[in-house]
Amino acid sequence: MTSQKRRYDRIDSLRLLSYSCVDHENKVVSQGMGRTLNVSEGGILIETHVPLEKEGTVLLSIGFEDEVTEVRGKIAYGKRGENGREQTGIEFIDPDEKARRIIRRYVAAFSDTRDEADQPE
Repeated sequence: MTSQKRRYDRIDSLRLLSYSCVDHENKVVSQGMGRTLNVSEGGILIETHVPLEKEGTVLLSIGFEDEVTEVRGKIAYGKRGENGREQTGIEFIDPDEKARRIIRRYVAAFSDTRDEADQPE
């Protein structure tokens, strides 16, 4: 049995998002769309058709209901999934208060959804 060393619970979610990879001069080197596979208050796992740039920073546009925020992150790891798509773990970098609030709501909503799915009928 392996133990996870995460500070935050990861909540499974499947939502579309946009991303931009920027270099150390904040120039966009790539951008596209992906989908979230899971999310926590500390980071996100996304799936894309192409690998993300490992150098620099990732800018994610994350939305919940009618609010959208941009969150900066750094790539923690990347791997090819069983379906052939790229999976990238991204650690959030100092999200501002608005971003933290939206992320908390996003995580809470999916936590509630998961809890409801686990309830017997």
